[in-house]
Amino acid sequence: MAKFIYTAEKSDGEVYKGVAAAADRFELYGIVRQEGGRIISLEETGGNGWLSMDYWNAMFSRITEYEKILLARNLGAMLGAGLALARALAVIERQTKNLKMSSVISQISSDVRRGDTLHDSLAKYPRVFSKLFVAMVRAGEEGGDLAASLQVISDQMERMYSLKKKIRGALIYPCVILFAIFGIGILMMIEVVPTLAQTFAEMKAELPASTQFVISVSNFLVEYTFVALGGIAGIGALIYVAARTTWGKRGLDFFFLRLPLIGPMVREVNAARTSRTLASLLSSGVDVITSLDIVGEVVQNSYFRAVVKDASLGVSGGQSLAAAFVRREDLYPAFVGEMMAVGEETGQVAEMLKRLAVFYEDEVDRKTKDMSTIIEPFLMLIIGGAVGFFAVAMITPIYSLSQNI
Repeated sequence: MAKFIYTAEKSDGEVYKGVAAAADRFELYGIVRQEGGRIISLEETGGNGWLSMDYWNAMFSRITEYEKILLARNLGAMLGAGLALARALAVIERQTKNLKMSSVISQISSDVRRGDTLHDSLAKYPRVFSKLFVAMVRAGEEGGDLAASLQVISDQMERMYSLKKKIRGALIYPCVILFAIFGIGILMMIEVVPTLAQTFAEMKAELPASTQFVISVSNFLVEYTFVALGGIAGIGALIYVAARTTWGKRGLDFFFLRLPLIGPMVREVNAARTSRTLASLLSSGVDVITSLDIVGEVVQNSYFRAVVKDASLGVSGGQSLAAAFVRREDLYPAFVGEMMAVGEETGQVAEMLKRLAVFYEDEVDRKTKDMSTIIEPFLMLIIGGAVGFFAVAMITPIYSLSQNI
């Protein structure tokens, strides 16, 4: 399909510009005619042929979470201002710098012009738009307030995006420190230890077990550098592949849940994500069972996903929404089940879930800010232990030699 940039005029004299994908100009004329317009001028910008540089740029670029947030927010704002859906999509397409995103919006815009609903058009791109996004748009279209639904989904995605960034930001500091220690340790083993080992050998010094261990590791790294680096890369690749399997993912989920500092935060992050997503869906008019099924896909930890699945089965069988969460207070904090129960009793489930989400998002925000301060003493202990072991291992023989001189 070719891509066209056109200028059209409405029956009331309003002139506007648009972008559309069509098989040819005749199909484009029909699309614009359905909008109630008449083409004044048009320009073909080329298709998605493999000889086009735009094609390869779109192929290797990716659509970020932030770009999807902007799409939902801007589209909701334009629809709220009274702009037609096809026109709003055309404006967003022109403003989008990401070629892959522009291509996706172009196809969605063409589908909408042909009479498809927006949620059906979005559903054709499951790798770009999640089931949560599609379900919220569908609820807005069926409820007659698409602009409000898009505003809700943009707020939902922005809060989750912000939460994810805060957690990643809190983990950067300890990861950088540990990586630096590891790198410096390897350099010491390759550059410094061999010189000391040669000195000890020439002086026939009696070496303690710790020194022999350090020298053995150093000799291996020097003689088999590429084997050692390959082994480290192989172990990393093995962990990565194992983590993508069902049992490996479950093992990692269990590990993070049991970590002293990370475990409580994992519980609060999943409580916030569950509450925020469920509140957004229910307030938009999505039924409870469908909402729980979507939440099960949004929640990444397999243990929490199992609780959401049990809740969906329970609601299907006539149980209350809070029942499954109350039974699993070892995963979801007790406050979650209690607030859900209160919401069901008062008929304000969505409102209670929003309050829950805000509470746990604030808790996670506070803990991520304090994480560097909390982790710093543990990092100092690790650094001190590593430096102390190396110092004792290498200084002890030197001290023994100085006494024998």
